[in-house]
Amino acid sequence: MRVIRGLHNLKAAHRGCVATIGNFDGVHRGHQAILQQCREHAARWSVPLTVVVFEPQPREFFAGDQAPPRLTRLREKVRLLRDFGAEQVLVLPFNDALRSLTGREFIDQVLIDGLGVKHLVVGDDFRFGCDRRGDFALLAEVGREQGFGVEHTRTFTVDDERVSSTRVRTLLASGNFSAAARLLGRAYSLHGRVVRDRQLGRTIGVPTANLPLMPQPLTLRGVYAVVAELENGERYPAVANVGFRPTVGSDRPTLEVHLLDFNADLYGQRMTVFPCARLRGEVKFDGLEALKAQIERDQARARHYLSAMVGKQDYSLPLASAPLGRESMSSDTGSSNTISSDSSSADDAADANNG
Repeated sequence: MRVIRGLHNLKAAHRGCVATIGNFDGVHRGHQAILQQCREHAARWSVPLTVVVFEPQPREFFAGDQAPPRLTRLREKVRLLRDFGAEQVLVLPFNDALRSLTGREFIDQVLIDGLGVKHLVVGDDFRFGCDRRGDFALLAEVGREQGFGVEHTRTFTVDDERVSSTRVRTLLASGNFSAAARLLGRAYSLHGRVVRDRQLGRTIGVPTANLPLMPQPLTLRGVYAVVAELENGERYPAVANVGFRPTVGSDRPTLEVHLLDFNADLYGQRMTVFPCARLRGEVKFDGLEALKAQIERDQARARHYLSAMVGKQDYSLPLASAPLGRESMSSDTGSSNTISSDSSSADDAADANNG
């Protein structure tokens, strides 16, 4: 897998490919259908499959903090794209220069001069270029002119509804992880590296593994029963808080995980967290003792739920669930292949993704 950051890093070896373009946020089953279609063409012509993505995503560029929460950060997105057959990922910086390109300029600079595409597969709603004026008709016209094929995928549906990143976000926000998993084709998870924090949890007998989140809108917010997977593949029942920890006055979003019946140093380790049920919203307590009492209730609830979920304390499978009822105190509203980079490496700092 090659990660190419920007058109200026494209080399002759990257040209001549089957390509697809989009945000691929979440790499859900609709995206997977596009990738499957691309794989078939790439195998037929013995050329690599290239996925073109944007960083930041266009809606983040235009809407800033008002943009929808991400399901996957770039690092996780690249890993998933690799797992579904992508051999190259071209990451285009979405900026004023890129947004000002007309549809034809985008085709010429990215698809023809940059990638030398042999075939292009896009979603049925794909738009591109300045003011989103480029569409499938323009791609097909230029493809006939320049000698590359263009096709779009049919809408991918589950239960007669179109699978989309927006729909996945809505299900996750409501705590309906089983329905979200059906659209994603896998259990939803968060990822990151455990860092040293203020270690306040230890002072009340509840040590936590803290994984920083990017300062972006959060897909999840609150306290959850989760399964935590360590670097060695071991999985443990746990309770996680996703948010700003209002009782201790944090101003940065954090994924804070307390592993039940576990006592070892996790600093520096990467961790994957599978949310299984929403227990409650974030609440600001009067002090650490009140917080400790609530955490003990959260632990009991999570232990009971996770035990019932997988049976006999076997937490080997991160099964998804329907949401648990909210407590009245809730106050919120809301493959092993190596990945290499032909420029800078995929971002590794603060790499817990809120989707």
